[in-house]
Amino acid sequence: MVAPSHSEPPRYNKLYLDKKNAKICGVCAGIADYSGIDRTVIRVVAILGLISPASGVVCIAYFLMCWMLDSKPTDLFESEEEDDFWKGVRTQPKNTIRDVRHKFREIERRLRATEAHVTSREYKLNKEFEDLEKN
Repeated sequence: MVAPSHSEPPRYNKLYLDKKNAKICGVCAGIADYSGIDRTVIRVVAILGLISPASGVVCIAYFLMCWMLDSKPTDLFESEEEDDFWKGVRTQPKNTIRDVRHKFREIERRLRATEAHVTSREYKLNKEFEDLEKN
């Protein structure tokens, strides 16, 4: 049996504590980041849970999550675009697949246009003129 690695790479679709946007522990900010819901809405729901009859359960759940969840790695996403992509994967996976498919189709279309241009007679003729001008 293989021992678990302590330096496993961060997972993009995991629930983390968001210490950067935290008010207390980062639980509400982490849930908001994971679910794609605004942090303020999550915090209001948590406060409403604290003043409800189930406040004991909400308090215990909050502190258990604070204790059990890992902090969000600072280098989890390299860019804002990558962060937005993974939030979309978590909240709307069908839309994300559609968007990726659309991007690949657009890349394919541009690649075909480039290939058609490079293999055209006009391109070859222009290339020959450029070579003559250089000599």
